[in-house]
Amino acid sequence: MSSPHTHRVADRVSAREAVSAVTADFTELPEPPGTARPDGPLAWSGYDDARAAAYERTGETESVVCGTAVVEGVRAVLVSFEFRYLGGSLGERTGDRLEAAYAAARAHRLPLVSLVATGGSRMQEGMRALSQLQRVAAQSALNRAAGLPQVAVLRDPTTGGGWATLGAGADVVLALPGAQVGFAGSRVRPQDADPAAYTAEGQLAAGAVDAVVPRERLRTRLGHWLRLLTSPAQGPVAPPRALGDARAPGTGWEAVLRARAPERPRAAAYLDAYFSSREEISGDRCGGTDAGLLCGFGLRDGRAVAYVAQCGTATRPAGYRTAARLIRLADRLAVPVLTLIDTPGAANDAAAERAGAGAAIADVFAAVAAARTPVTSLVIGEGGSGGALALAAPGRTWAAPDSYFSVIAPEAAAAILKRPRADAPGLADELRLRPQDLVDLGVVRGIVEH
Repeated sequence: MSSPHTHRVADRVSAREAVSAVTADFTELPEPPGTARPDGPLAWSGYDDARAAAYERTGETESVVCGTAVVEGVRAVLVSFEFRYLGGSLGERTGDRLEAAYAAARAHRLPLVSLVATGGSRMQEGMRALSQLQRVAAQSALNRAAGLPQVAVLRDPTTGGGWATLGAGADVVLALPGAQVGFAGSRVRPQDADPAAYTAEGQLAAGAVDAVVPRERLRTRLGHWLRLLTSPAQGPVAPPRALGDARAPGTGWEAVLRARAPERPRAAAYLDAYFSSREEISGDRCGGTDAGLLCGFGLRDGRAVAYVAQCGTATRPAGYRTAARLIRLADRLAVPVLTLIDTPGAANDAAAERAGAGAAIADVFAAVAAARTPVTSLVIGEGGSGGALALAAPGRTWAAPDSYFSVIAPEAAAAILKRPRADAPGLADELRLRPQDLVDLGVVRGIVEH
């Protein structure tokens, strides 16, 4: 059986071909001034000859091409790596160009898109090359502070410092199918390492990549993402309309049963009804994902709204960390946030505890509390304890008619009070968890209409 990476060399495209795949409108930035030293800062014998050969091979004078572009109607700064120029490696002159690109993005208030294909830092320049990673990180921090989005597209390969700065450090990380992605390149990783871990698909599963996008769809998806990240809705958004049973529940237990009904509309149905189009982010950037929580950005009336939506399952620590990442990104970009609450509670098994459930929930509470952008919440099903409350906006939470919100589930309340499980329906009334009870208690602002 052949290696999954045997096709890579044939699949690699030049820096300018990568640019052409996403835009037909590209203007290269002026080359930053600088003084070349014979054979570089280390006087590495033959380095000038290697650069000359790279120029003959590629027509480029450095490993990155930088410029401004229009991608599907959205202006952006593009950085594209030329892997055939010394493996797309980063040296001092690369750092000059990258710094100029970040500065241009700030000067013109534009998002920055990196089309990454690199093997890491240039060894012929030693630590002077490696220190360019600090320079890139500093520029990226300035752009984040300026509220400007950064998107990375991972080409083949994306390894070393390029992955650990421009790639993994971006707000949204897209990758081409089959691309080699990892901090360790193929020649330096352990011989017995699982090769699947170093692929775009492996990084997606590990929560480090948001989406793997086929090359033929890249321009459309990238343009859609840029529109979502640069056209925020203004002010707090209205909650969605109810999609399920519009009748007010007569008892607390009826409210619980209706919220748990398998036929009740779930998060995906609410998101599809609320947004004309949307894109998802994926993963907590710590090695985990949670399929029971949807996060991303959507267009509503032509403007962007961020969303976090629980899908009715117990939310995992990775889900809470992903939610916190989404809320902080939206806050930085001044995009309002919608949260849909539907969980029996936070996952409480041993694996969840080992994965830091408490810290992850605390992080979401902190992200919501600190958000300057308005957050709107709707309870669409089960509102189970702190695992649900973490996503509820104080003062801006509504409830659907077929939902409930409770300090604890009735069955768990019976167990804690050492009462028989048969008492759970009565406890549901005592807990006052119906939507209308929540309005009376001042916990929610109102019940949304159908």
